[in-house]
Amino acid sequence: MKKFGFIVHAVTAKDAARRYPFLQRWPDPLIELFMLMKGPSVVGRTSVITSPTGAVTQGVFVGVPMSTRMLQKLPLEFSYKRILKAIEIAAQEGAEVVGLGAHTACIGDGGITLNARSRVPVTSGNSYTVATAIEAGMDAVGRLYPNLDLRFEGVLAVVGATGAIGKTCAQMLKDRFAVTYLIGRDLDRTQAAAESIGLPLSTATTDVGIIRKAHLVISVTSSDTDVIKSEHLSPGTVVVDVARPRDVSFRVQKERQDVLVIEGGVVRVPGKPSFGLNFGFPPYDAYACMSETMVLALEGRCEAFTCGKDVSPEQVEEISRLATRQGFGLSGYRSFERRVEDEDVERIASLAAKRVGLLSDLIAY
Repeated sequence: MKKFGFIVHAVTAKDAARRYPFLQRWPDPLIELFMLMKGPSVVGRTSVITSPTGAVTQGVFVGVPMSTRMLQKLPLEFSYKRILKAIEIAAQEGAEVVGLGAHTACIGDGGITLNARSRVPVTSGNSYTVATAIEAGMDAVGRLYPNLDLRFEGVLAVVGATGAIGKTCAQMLKDRFAVTYLIGRDLDRTQAAAESIGLPLSTATTDVGIIRKAHLVISVTSSDTDVIKSEHLSPGTVVVDVARPRDVSFRVQKERQDVLVIEGGVVRVPGKPSFGLNFGFPPYDAYACMSETMVLALEGRCEAFTCGKDVSPEQVEEISRLATRQGFGLSGYRSFERRVEDEDVERIASLAAKRVGLLSDLIAY
């Protein structure tokens, strides 16, 4: 049996209070100071995970006491040392491949340096994250727009298009939609991304507001603040929010009952395992990045499958095939920590029907 490890961290300072309740009334700067005084430690262990192939694995979650903001603002070498300590703890626990969770997969060069300095292979999980984001998004758009030929009338928008996940999503979906918009913070880099995947320069922009035109939005920035707000969305829009912290404002949940926001990359793990750690999902559900590490262990492929800022379509297709073989799959839709029911989809679909065939109405914005 090959074992895996996975590195986790608090998304916000307040999230650390889940593990240390006495921090709940502390201001964020004091919580972050407290985290600086703590070292990485084991925060959960899974039960044995058994796939339909008969393969088994078991894993350990190691927490790095840093928030997303800390990982973004503190010196890179300091963060590397903390993450490497966590990887070493996982290796001491028997892990033969270790996955990077949330922002630990984003900082620096996307895991290349961490993999080079680690004695066990390190993967970012981005390949399977892309696969599940695409699968969930296309499934949802198909349900909301069953009679729309996306190749002639569909509009796709990718927010955070210069990153590994966003760029590859755009590359793999560009031929399925009539129009694709790439949105990034830096126009030159966004235009370069558009050129590299064969889109005209006019599709690159820094204006998030252009997503009002889209039927499907895939958002995967590394921002620590809200990027997509209620006023940015048209009725019937599907948003796949892959980012952690979220790119979509919590206001959207209350103010926009006419859009479908999906948490990208939520996967049902085979064998009904216990994870030993509550990360806000129903039993047996995990993030896609976690699942990539589990799949590699079940396959006996303890390797740095996804490392660096780029993810190729070939990597996405291969990990998707391996995950399916090992019994992993989408667990349905989740939105703002709750399950999306069929009646929710039907209600939004009735509003989306008003947009079918109205691409010309979306051009004026």
